[in-house]
Amino acid sequence: MNLEEQEAFQKQYQAGKVAFERGLYRASIEALEAACRLVRGTSRVGGEAQIWLVTAYQAANEEEKAIALCEKLLRHPFPETSKQAKRLLYIIKAPALKRPPEWMTQIPDLRNIEDSKPDNRYVPLQEKPRRKVKKVEPEPIDPSLINRQDNNFVALALILILLILLGFAITGQV
Repeated sequence: MNLEEQEAFQKQYQAGKVAFERGLYRASIEALEAACRLVRGTSRVGGEAQIWLVTAYQAANEEEKAIALCEKLLRHPFPETSKQAKRLLYIIKAPALKRPPEWMTQIPDLRNIEDSKPDNRYVPLQEKPRRKVKKVEPEPIDPSLINRQDNNFVALALILILLILLGFAITGQV
């Protein structure tokens, strides 16, 4: 594959992935099919593009195409691609679960509502003025209540460190 074909493949491949992630499955299928035509199907990137194409087919309810491509990819020379194809085929062929109606939420059809009626328009609420919160400052501490007496902790710690260092110096471990 020459440089121009490689760039064209990357452009179509990326466009297909972006369209898929945005929910534009038909556009994704078109771009990924074009990308697959530009690359050898048995290559690693060709396998990746075809795996994306399988997911796009499935998302667009084209399960027959997804199953056919997955079955083809089971024999792909790259083990990771064939492993992914096997997983996808298992998911695609899995039986659909029955959902009870109480799990579903019905979304009303709003196409027949006229926008010209004033009672159907959104009217924003007026903001209430915010109350100013007074900052509570801590009461000042009386300096006469502060214990300013030295407890000799620093001096004791220094003496202890010197004794430890002296002990190491005497034993020769320093």
